[in-house]
Amino acid sequence: MTLRQTGLATGSHDLPVTPALAAFMGTRWAATPLPADRRVPGHDRFPGRRARLSAAFPGERLIVPAGRLKVRCNDLDHRFRPHSAYVWLTGLTGEDQADHVLVLEPAGPESHEPVLYLRPRSPRDGGEFYRDRRYGEFWVGPRPDLGEAARLTGVRTRHLDDLDTLLAGPQPPTRVLAGTDALVDEATGRPGPYAHPDGELAAVLSELRLVKDEWEVGQLQLAVDHTVTGFEDVVRALPTALRHHRGERWIEGVFDLRARAEGNGTAYTTIAASGAHACVLHWIRNDGALDPNSLLLLDAGVETDTLYAADITRTLPLGGTFTPVQRQAYELVLAAQSAGIAALRPGARFRDFHRAAMRVIAEGLADWGILRVPADQALAEDNGLYRRYTLCGSGHMLGLDYHDCAASRADRYLDGVLEAGMVLTVEPGLYLQPDDETLPVELRGLGIRIEDDLVITEDGAHLMSGALPRTVRDIEAWMATLLA
Repeated sequence: MTLRQTGLATGSHDLPVTPALAAFMGTRWAATPLPADRRVPGHDRFPGRRARLSAAFPGERLIVPAGRLKVRCNDLDHRFRPHSAYVWLTGLTGEDQADHVLVLEPAGPESHEPVLYLRPRSPRDGGEFYRDRRYGEFWVGPRPDLGEAARLTGVRTRHLDDLDTLLAGPQPPTRVLAGTDALVDEATGRPGPYAHPDGELAAVLSELRLVKDEWEVGQLQLAVDHTVTGFEDVVRALPTALRHHRGERWIEGVFDLRARAEGNGTAYTTIAASGAHACVLHWIRNDGALDPNSLLLLDAGVETDTLYAADITRTLPLGGTFTPVQRQAYELVLAAQSAGIAALRPGARFRDFHRAAMRVIAEGLADWGILRVPADQALAEDNGLYRRYTLCGSGHMLGLDYHDCAASRADRYLDGVLEAGMVLTVEPGLYLQPDDETLPVELRGLGIRIEDDLVITEDGAHLMSGALPRTVRDIEAWMATLLA
Protein backbone atom coordinates (compact mmCIF):
# COMPACT_ATOMS: atom_id res chain seq x y z
CA MET A 1 0.00 0.00 0.00
CA THR A 2 1.38 3.39 -0.91
CA LEU A 3 2.13 5.74 1.96
CA ARG A 4 1.08 8.72 -0.13
CA GLN A 5 -2.51 9.44 -1.05
CA THR A 6 -3.23 8.81 -4.70
CA GLY A 7 -5.71 10.83 -6.72
CA LEU A 8 -7.33 14.10 -5.73
CA ALA A 9 -9.56 14.64 -2.71
CA THR A 10 -12.92 16.02 -3.75
CA GLY A 11 -15.80 17.56 -1.92
CA SER A 12 -19.45 18.39 -2.22
CA HIS A 13 -18.92 21.75 -3.93
CA ASP A 14 -16.14 20.85 -6.39
CA LEU A 15 -16.68 21.81 -10.04
CA PRO A 16 -15.36 19.97 -13.09
CA VAL A 17 -12.08 21.19 -14.58
CA THR A 18 -12.00 21.60 -18.35
CA PRO A 19 -8.84 20.87 -20.36
CA ALA A 20 -8.63 24.56 -21.16
CA LEU A 21 -8.75 25.52 -17.50
CA ALA A 22 -6.22 22.83 -16.55
CA ALA A 23 -3.80 24.15 -19.17
CA PHE A 24 -4.32 27.74 -18.05
CA MET A 25 -3.81 26.85 -14.37
CA GLY A 26 -0.42 25.33 -15.20
CA THR A 27 1.13 28.55 -16.51
CA ARG A 28 2.63 31.82 -15.28
CA TRP A 29 3.17 31.29 -11.57
CA ALA A 30 5.91 33.23 -9.77
CA ALA A 31 8.30 31.46 -7.40
CA THR A 32 7.45 31.90 -3.68
CA PRO A 33 10.47 30.63 -1.73
CA LEU A 34 10.79 30.73 2.03
CA PRO A 35 13.39 33.15 3.43
CA ALA A 36 16.77 31.45 3.12
CA ASP A 37 17.69 32.12 6.76
CA ARG A 38 14.55 30.62 8.33
CA ARG A 39 15.13 27.80 10.83
CA VAL A 40 12.90 25.90 13.23
CA PRO A 41 12.88 27.51 16.70
CA GLY A 42 15.53 25.95 18.92
CA HIS A 43 17.33 24.71 15.81
CA ASP A 44 20.61 23.87 17.61
CA ARG A 45 18.88 21.59 20.15
CA PHE A 46 17.64 18.89 17.81
CA PRO A 47 20.88 17.15 16.69
CA GLY A 48 21.68 16.34 20.32
CA ARG A 49 18.21 14.91 20.88
CA ARG A 50 18.50 12.66 17.84
CA ALA A 51 21.96 11.55 18.98
CA ARG A 52 20.59 10.50 22.36
CA LEU A 53 17.89 8.44 20.67
CA SER A 54 20.46 6.96 18.29
CA ALA A 55 22.62 5.82 21.19
CA ALA A 56 19.71 3.87 22.67
CA PHE A 57 19.19 1.72 19.54
CA PRO A 58 22.54 1.09 17.79
CA GLY A 59 22.27 -0.57 14.41
CA GLU A 60 18.48 -0.36 14.19
CA ARG A 61 16.34 1.70 11.86
CA LEU A 62 13.99 3.97 13.82
CA ILE A 63 10.78 5.27 12.25
CA VAL A 64 8.91 8.15 13.89
CA PRO A 65 5.83 9.33 11.94
CA ALA A 66 4.19 12.71 12.40
CA GLY A 67 0.72 11.12 12.11
CA ARG A 68 -2.14 11.37 9.65
CA LEU A 69 -5.15 13.58 9.14
CA LYS A 70 -8.37 12.44 10.80
CA VAL A 71 -11.80 13.14 9.36
CA ARG A 72 -14.05 15.33 11.50
CA CYS A 73 -17.07 15.21 9.21
CA ASN A 74 -17.42 14.23 5.55
CA ASP A 75 -14.68 16.15 3.69
CA LEU A 76 -13.44 18.19 6.69
CA ASP A 77 -10.44 17.06 8.74
CA HIS A 78 -9.62 17.87 12.33
CA ARG A 79 -6.91 20.46 12.75
CA PHE A 80 -3.63 18.53 12.58
CA ARG A 81 -0.98 18.44 15.28
CA PRO A 82 2.16 16.34 14.75
CA HIS A 83 3.03 13.62 17.26
CA SER A 84 5.09 15.07 20.11
CA ALA A 85 8.01 12.69 19.56
CA TYR A 86 8.27 13.85 15.93
CA VAL A 87 8.17 17.48 17.11
CA TRP A 88 10.85 16.84 19.75
CA LEU A 89 13.19 15.31 17.18
CA THR A 90 12.63 17.73 14.27
CA GLY A 91 11.19 21.03 15.55
CA LEU A 92 8.50 20.83 12.85
CA THR A 93 5.16 21.77 14.40
CA GLY A 94 2.83 22.84 11.61
CA GLU A 95 -0.40 21.50 10.23
CA ASP A 96 1.50 20.87 6.98
CA GLN A 97 3.38 17.95 8.60
CA ALA A 98 0.55 15.45 8.16
CA ASP A 99 1.80 12.07 6.83
CA HIS A 100 5.48 13.03 7.11
CA VAL A 101 7.92 10.54 8.60
CA LEU A 102 11.34 10.84 10.27
CA VAL A 103 13.64 7.85 9.73
CA LEU A 104 16.88 7.42 11.65
CA GLU A 105 18.86 5.19 9.29
CA PRO A 106 21.78 3.18 10.72
CA ALA A 107 24.99 4.80 9.46
CA GLY A 108 27.38 2.58 11.39
CA PRO A 109 27.42 0.41 14.50
CA GLU A 110 26.81 3.39 16.80
CA SER A 111 25.32 6.19 14.69
CA HIS A 112 22.32 7.08 12.55
CA GLU A 113 21.59 9.48 9.73
CA PRO A 114 18.24 11.26 10.07
CA VAL A 115 16.14 11.51 6.92
CA LEU A 116 12.79 13.30 6.64
CA TYR A 117 10.29 11.86 4.19
CA LEU A 118 8.03 14.75 3.23
CA ARG A 119 5.31 15.80 0.84
CA PRO A 120 6.92 18.84 -0.79
CA ARG A 121 5.29 21.98 -2.09
CA SER A 122 2.46 21.34 -4.54
CA PRO A 123 3.95 21.51 -8.06
CA ARG A 124 2.25 23.87 -10.49
CA ASP A 125 2.42 21.45 -13.42
CA GLY A 126 -0.38 19.26 -12.06
CA GLY A 127 -3.76 19.67 -10.45
CA GLU A 128 -2.93 19.06 -6.77
CA PHE A 129 -2.20 22.66 -5.88
CA TYR A 130 -5.71 23.86 -6.72
CA ARG A 131 -7.86 20.71 -6.78
CA ASP A 132 -6.78 18.64 -3.77
CA ARG A 133 -8.65 20.01 -0.77
CA ARG A 134 -6.58 17.95 1.68
CA TYR A 135 -3.07 18.81 0.50
CA GLY A 136 -3.37 21.42 -2.24
CA GLU A 137 -1.74 24.78 -1.60
CA PHE A 138 -4.83 26.76 -2.61
CA TRP A 139 -6.89 24.82 -0.06
CA VAL A 140 -4.59 24.50 2.97
CA GLY A 141 -1.59 26.71 2.29
CA PRO A 142 1.95 26.10 1.02
CA ARG A 143 4.49 23.60 2.31
CA PRO A 144 8.28 23.93 2.10
CA ASP A 145 9.99 22.20 -0.80
CA LEU A 146 12.58 19.55 0.01
CA GLY A 147 15.50 21.98 0.01
CA GLU A 148 13.67 24.47 2.21
CA ALA A 149 12.71 21.73 4.68
CA ALA A 150 16.34 20.61 4.84
CA ARG A 151 17.46 24.18 5.62
CA LEU A 152 14.73 24.57 8.23
CA THR A 153 15.75 21.44 10.13
CA GLY A 154 19.34 20.60 9.17
CA VAL A 155 18.09 17.13 8.18
CA ARG A 156 18.38 15.46 4.78
CA THR A 157 15.00 15.22 3.05
CA ARG A 158 13.41 12.80 0.62
CA HIS A 159 10.09 12.78 -1.17
CA LEU A 160 7.41 10.91 0.75
CA ASP A 161 6.94 8.58 -2.23
CA ASP A 162 10.47 7.27 -1.63
CA LEU A 163 9.45 5.80 1.71
CA ASP A 164 7.54 3.05 -0.12
CA THR A 165 10.78 2.06 -1.84
CA LEU A 166 12.77 2.18 1.38
CA LEU A 167 10.36 -0.14 3.16
CA ALA A 168 10.08 -2.57 0.23
CA GLY A 169 13.74 -3.54 -0.02
CA PRO A 170 16.08 -5.46 2.29
CA GLN A 171 15.50 -4.27 5.83
CA PRO A 172 17.75 -3.80 8.84
CA PRO A 173 16.29 -4.41 12.30
CA THR A 174 13.59 -1.75 12.57
CA ARG A 175 11.54 -0.12 15.29
CA VAL A 176 8.41 1.93 14.60
CA LEU A 177 6.57 4.37 16.83
CA ALA A 178 3.44 2.29 16.41
CA GLY A 179 -0.10 3.62 16.52
CA THR A 180 0.85 6.97 15.01
CA ASP A 181 0.40 6.26 11.30
CA ALA A 182 -1.71 3.27 10.28
CA LEU A 183 -0.15 3.04 6.82
CA VAL A 184 3.38 2.97 8.24
CA ASP A 185 2.26 0.32 10.73
CA GLU A 186 0.85 -1.74 7.87
CA ALA A 187 3.94 -1.34 5.71
CA THR A 188 6.25 -2.44 8.52
CA GLY A 189 4.01 -5.08 10.06
CA ARG A 190 4.97 -8.00 7.86
CA PRO A 191 7.25 -10.83 9.08
CA GLY A 192 10.94 -10.12 8.90
CA PRO A 193 13.46 -8.05 10.82
CA TYR A 194 10.92 -5.52 12.03
CA ALA A 195 10.72 -5.31 15.79
CA HIS A 196 7.39 -6.26 17.24
CA PRO A 197 5.52 -3.27 18.73
CA ASP A 198 6.79 -3.86 22.26
CA GLY A 199 6.59 -0.19 23.19
CA GLU A 200 10.31 0.19 23.87
CA LEU A 201 10.82 2.92 21.27
CA ALA A 202 7.82 4.85 22.61
CA ALA A 203 9.09 4.40 26.17
CA VAL A 204 12.58 5.66 25.37
CA LEU A 205 11.23 8.63 23.43
CA SER A 206 9.13 9.54 26.49
CA GLU A 207 11.97 9.03 28.94
CA LEU A 208 14.38 11.18 26.93
CA ARG A 209 11.87 14.04 27.31
CA LEU A 210 11.54 13.79 31.10
CA VAL A 211 14.26 16.35 31.81
CA LYS A 212 13.78 19.63 29.97
CA ASP A 213 16.65 21.80 28.76
CA GLU A 214 16.83 25.54 29.30
CA TRP A 215 15.15 26.34 25.97
CA GLU A 216 12.25 24.00 26.74
CA VAL A 217 11.75 25.52 30.19
CA GLY A 218 11.62 28.92 28.51
CA GLN A 219 8.92 27.71 26.13
CA LEU A 220 6.93 26.25 29.02
CA GLN A 221 7.22 29.53 30.92
CA LEU A 222 5.91 31.33 27.84
CA ALA A 223 2.92 28.96 27.77
CA VAL A 224 2.31 29.65 31.47
CA ASP A 225 2.55 33.42 31.00
CA HIS A 226 -0.03 33.40 28.19
CA THR A 227 -2.26 31.17 30.33
CA VAL A 228 -2.12 33.68 33.17
CA THR A 229 -3.28 36.36 30.75
CA GLY A 230 -6.10 34.07 29.64
CA PHE A 231 -7.28 33.65 33.23
CA GLU A 232 -7.29 37.41 33.61
CA ASP A 233 -9.39 37.69 30.45
CA VAL A 234 -11.90 35.24 31.93
CA VAL A 235 -12.32 37.19 35.15
CA ARG A 236 -12.88 40.42 33.21
CA ALA A 237 -15.52 38.61 31.13
CA LEU A 238 -17.47 37.23 34.12
CA PRO A 239 -20.19 39.91 34.15
CA THR A 240 -21.10 39.04 30.57
CA ALA A 241 -20.75 35.30 31.14
CA LEU A 242 -23.03 35.43 34.19
CA ARG A 243 -25.79 36.88 32.02
CA HIS A 244 -25.49 34.23 29.31
CA HIS A 245 -27.60 31.07 29.45
CA ARG A 246 -24.47 29.02 28.74
CA GLY A 247 -21.93 31.03 30.65
CA GLU A 248 -19.50 28.13 30.80
CA ARG A 249 -19.25 28.24 27.02
CA TRP A 250 -18.66 31.98 27.14
CA ILE A 251 -15.75 31.42 29.52
CA GLU A 252 -14.37 28.66 27.34
CA GLY A 253 -14.50 30.94 24.32
CA VAL A 254 -12.79 33.82 26.10
CA PHE A 255 -9.87 31.67 27.20
CA ASP A 256 -9.61 29.86 23.90
CA LEU A 257 -9.43 33.20 22.06
CA ARG A 258 -6.35 34.13 24.06
CA ALA A 259 -4.80 30.71 23.47
CA ARG A 260 -5.32 30.90 19.74
CA ALA A 261 -4.17 34.52 19.50
CA GLU A 262 -0.95 34.02 21.46
CA GLY A 263 -0.05 30.41 20.61
CA ASN A 264 -1.10 27.37 18.63
CA GLY A 265 -4.29 27.15 20.66
CA THR A 266 -5.28 25.36 23.83
CA ALA A 267 -3.08 22.56 25.14
CA TYR A 268 -6.23 20.51 25.84
CA THR A 269 -9.97 21.09 25.85
CA THR A 270 -10.75 23.84 28.34
CA ILE A 271 -12.66 22.80 31.46
CA ALA A 272 -15.05 25.56 32.54
CA ALA A 273 -17.04 23.89 35.29
CA SER A 274 -19.41 25.82 37.53
CA GLY A 275 -21.27 24.56 40.57
CA ALA A 276 -21.62 20.78 40.72
CA HIS A 277 -20.10 20.41 37.26
CA ALA A 278 -16.76 20.94 39.00
CA CYS A 279 -17.21 17.50 40.60
CA VAL A 280 -16.75 15.97 37.13
CA LEU A 281 -12.98 15.76 36.73
CA HIS A 282 -12.92 16.29 32.97
CA TRP A 283 -16.04 18.37 32.42
CA ILE A 284 -15.74 19.65 28.84
CA ARG A 285 -19.41 19.97 27.86
CA ASN A 286 -19.25 23.49 29.26
CA ASP A 287 -22.95 24.03 28.59
CA GLY A 288 -24.09 25.29 31.98
CA ALA A 289 -25.26 28.64 33.22
CA LEU A 290 -23.34 30.46 35.95
CA ASP A 291 -24.65 31.14 39.44
CA PRO A 292 -22.97 34.06 41.25
CA ASN A 293 -23.28 32.11 44.51
CA SER A 294 -21.27 29.17 43.11
CA LEU A 295 -17.65 28.43 42.33
CA LEU A 296 -16.05 28.16 38.90
CA LEU A 297 -13.35 25.55 38.33
CA LEU A 298 -11.31 26.69 35.35
CA ASP A 299 -8.70 24.19 34.12
CA ALA A 300 -7.01 25.58 31.02
CA GLY A 301 -3.67 25.95 29.31
CA VAL A 302 -2.13 27.63 26.29
CA GLU A 303 -0.01 25.63 23.85
CA THR A 304 2.80 27.68 22.31
CA ASP A 305 3.57 27.75 18.61
CA THR A 306 6.40 25.31 19.46
CA LEU A 307 3.69 23.06 21.02
CA TYR A 308 4.77 23.30 24.68
CA ALA A 309 1.86 23.20 27.11
CA ALA A 310 0.75 24.95 30.26
CA ASP A 311 -1.79 23.31 32.58
CA ILE A 312 -3.26 25.48 35.34
CA THR A 313 -6.42 25.29 37.42
CA ARG A 314 -8.02 27.88 39.64
CA THR A 315 -11.31 27.64 41.52
CA LEU A 316 -12.90 31.07 41.71
CA PRO A 317 -15.99 32.47 43.44
CA LEU A 318 -18.27 33.69 40.67
CA GLY A 319 -19.63 36.42 42.93
CA GLY A 320 -16.12 37.65 43.78
CA THR A 321 -15.95 36.37 47.38
CA PHE A 322 -15.94 32.91 48.93
CA THR A 323 -18.73 31.89 51.29
CA PRO A 324 -17.61 30.43 54.64
CA VAL A 325 -18.24 26.87 53.46
CA GLN A 326 -16.47 27.46 50.16
CA ARG A 327 -13.55 29.01 52.01
CA GLN A 328 -13.31 26.03 54.37
CA ALA A 329 -13.12 23.55 51.51
CA TYR A 330 -10.81 25.71 49.42
CA GLU A 331 -8.31 26.21 52.23
CA LEU A 332 -8.08 22.47 52.79
CA VAL A 333 -7.18 21.93 49.13
CA LEU A 334 -4.73 24.83 49.25
CA ALA A 335 -3.03 23.34 52.32
CA ALA A 336 -2.77 20.02 50.50
CA GLN A 337 -1.24 21.67 47.44
CA SER A 338 1.23 23.60 49.59
CA ALA A 339 2.31 20.36 51.27
CA GLY A 340 2.77 18.75 47.86
CA ILE A 341 4.85 21.65 46.56
CA ALA A 342 7.02 21.55 49.68
CA ALA A 343 7.87 17.91 48.92
CA LEU A 344 9.38 18.71 45.50
CA ARG A 345 13.16 18.47 45.27
CA PRO A 346 15.80 16.53 43.32
CA GLY A 347 16.10 13.03 44.71
CA ALA A 348 12.54 12.90 46.04
CA ARG A 349 10.34 10.14 44.70
CA PHE A 350 7.79 11.26 42.11
CA ARG A 351 4.94 9.97 44.27
CA ASP A 352 6.10 11.86 47.38
CA PHE A 353 4.26 15.08 46.58
CA HIS A 354 1.00 13.20 45.99
CA ARG A 355 1.35 11.37 49.31
CA ALA A 356 2.06 14.64 51.13
CA ALA A 357 -1.02 16.28 49.61
CA MET A 358 -3.27 13.31 50.31
CA ARG A 359 -2.25 13.19 53.97
CA VAL A 360 -3.51 16.75 54.37
CA ILE A 361 -6.75 15.90 52.56
CA ALA A 362 -7.36 12.76 54.64
CA GLU A 363 -6.62 14.51 57.92
CA GLY A 364 -8.93 17.37 56.97
CA LEU A 365 -11.77 15.04 56.04
CA ALA A 366 -11.31 13.17 59.30
CA ASP A 367 -11.35 16.41 61.28
CA TRP A 368 -14.61 17.38 59.55
CA GLY A 369 -16.13 14.06 60.60
CA ILE A 370 -16.64 12.97 56.99
CA LEU A 371 -14.14 10.13 57.19
CA ARG A 372 -15.44 7.70 59.79
CA VAL A 373 -11.97 6.19 60.27
CA PRO A 374 -8.68 7.82 61.36
CA ALA A 375 -6.65 9.44 58.59
CA ASP A 376 -3.79 6.92 58.98
CA GLN A 377 -6.19 4.06 58.43
CA ALA A 378 -7.76 5.72 55.39
CA LEU A 379 -4.30 6.36 53.91
CA ALA A 380 -3.21 2.73 54.26
CA GLU A 381 -2.59 0.95 50.96
CA ASP A 382 -5.30 -1.62 51.72
CA ASN A 383 -7.89 1.05 52.57
CA GLY A 384 -7.98 4.34 50.62
CA LEU A 385 -11.44 5.43 51.78
CA TYR A 386 -10.46 9.11 51.52
CA ARG A 387 -10.31 8.70 47.72
CA ARG A 388 -14.11 8.80 47.52
CA TYR A 389 -13.72 12.57 47.84
CA THR A 390 -10.54 13.23 45.84
CA LEU A 391 -10.25 10.21 43.50
CA CYS A 392 -7.28 10.91 41.22
CA GLY A 393 -3.56 11.58 41.33
CA SER A 394 -2.19 14.97 42.31
CA GLY A 395 -0.03 15.82 39.32
CA HIS A 396 1.86 14.77 36.21
CA MET A 397 4.78 15.66 33.99
CA LEU A 398 4.36 18.62 31.65
CA GLY A 399 5.98 19.42 28.33
CA LEU A 400 5.01 18.93 24.68
CA ASP A 401 2.01 17.01 25.98
CA TYR A 402 0.01 18.34 28.88
CA HIS A 403 0.22 14.80 30.30
CA ASP A 404 3.81 14.50 29.19
CA CYS A 405 6.07 11.44 28.91
CA ALA A 406 3.15 9.08 29.56
CA ALA A 407 4.76 6.13 27.76
CA SER A 408 7.73 6.13 30.15
CA ARG A 409 8.33 2.99 32.15
CA ALA A 410 7.22 3.13 35.77
CA ASP A 411 10.74 2.98 37.22
CA ARG A 412 11.65 6.17 35.35
CA TYR A 413 8.46 8.13 36.00
CA LEU A 414 5.70 7.09 38.41
CA ASP A 415 8.06 5.09 40.63
CA GLY A 416 11.08 7.17 39.70
CA VAL A 417 13.08 9.99 41.24
CA LEU A 418 12.76 13.70 40.48
CA GLU A 419 15.67 15.44 38.74
CA ALA A 420 16.47 19.10 38.12
CA GLY A 421 14.85 20.17 34.85
CA MET A 422 11.71 18.08 35.21
CA VAL A 423 8.52 20.12 34.86
CA LEU A 424 5.32 18.93 36.49
CA THR A 425 1.99 19.97 37.94
CA VAL A 426 0.73 19.76 41.51
CA GLU A 427 -3.07 19.64 41.49
CA PRO A 428 -4.89 18.10 44.45
CA GLY A 429 -8.66 18.44 44.52
CA LEU A 430 -11.86 17.79 46.42
CA TYR A 431 -14.85 16.53 44.46
CA LEU A 432 -17.83 16.44 46.81
CA GLN A 433 -20.54 14.94 44.66
CA PRO A 434 -24.02 16.50 44.78
CA ASP A 435 -25.67 13.13 45.47
CA ASP A 436 -23.22 11.88 48.12
CA GLU A 437 -25.21 11.16 51.28
CA THR A 438 -22.03 10.71 53.35
CA LEU A 439 -21.60 14.49 53.16
CA PRO A 440 -23.44 17.25 55.00
CA VAL A 441 -25.83 19.04 52.67
CA GLU A 442 -23.85 22.27 52.66
CA LEU A 443 -20.77 20.54 51.20
CA ARG A 444 -22.53 18.61 48.45
CA GLY A 445 -21.78 19.81 44.94
CA LEU A 446 -18.50 21.55 45.77
CA GLY A 447 -15.65 20.83 43.38
CA ILE A 448 -12.27 22.44 44.04
CA ARG A 449 -8.93 21.93 42.31
CA ILE A 450 -5.82 24.11 42.50
CA GLU A 451 -3.15 23.33 39.92
CA ASP A 452 0.21 24.95 39.33
CA ASP A 453 3.19 24.29 37.07
CA LEU A 454 6.64 23.87 38.60
CA VAL A 455 10.17 23.12 37.41
CA ILE A 456 12.50 21.12 39.64
CA THR A 457 15.64 23.12 40.43
CA GLU A 458 18.95 22.11 42.00
CA ASP A 459 17.63 22.76 45.50
CA GLY A 460 13.83 22.56 45.28
CA ALA A 461 11.23 23.73 42.80
CA HIS A 462 10.32 27.01 41.09
CA LEU A 463 6.63 27.95 40.85
CA MET A 464 6.27 28.92 37.20
CA SER A 465 2.62 29.95 37.58
CA GLY A 466 3.16 32.11 40.65
CA ALA A 467 1.70 35.16 38.88
CA LEU A 468 -1.78 33.72 39.50
CA PRO A 469 -2.99 34.13 43.10
CA ARG A 470 -3.64 31.01 45.18
CA THR A 471 -4.89 32.14 48.60
CA VAL A 472 -8.47 33.15 49.35
CA ARG A 473 -7.48 36.71 50.19
CA ASP A 474 -5.30 37.15 47.13
CA ILE A 475 -7.92 35.67 44.76
CA GLU A 476 -10.63 37.97 46.07
CA ALA A 477 -8.38 41.03 45.77
CA TRP A 478 -7.22 40.02 42.27
CA MET A 479 -10.78 39.53 41.07
CA ALA A 480 -11.90 42.84 42.58
CA THR A 481 -9.11 44.65 40.71
CA LEU A 482 -9.93 43.01 37.37
CA LEU A 483 -13.68 43.64 37.76
CA ALA A 484 -13.32 47.24 38.87
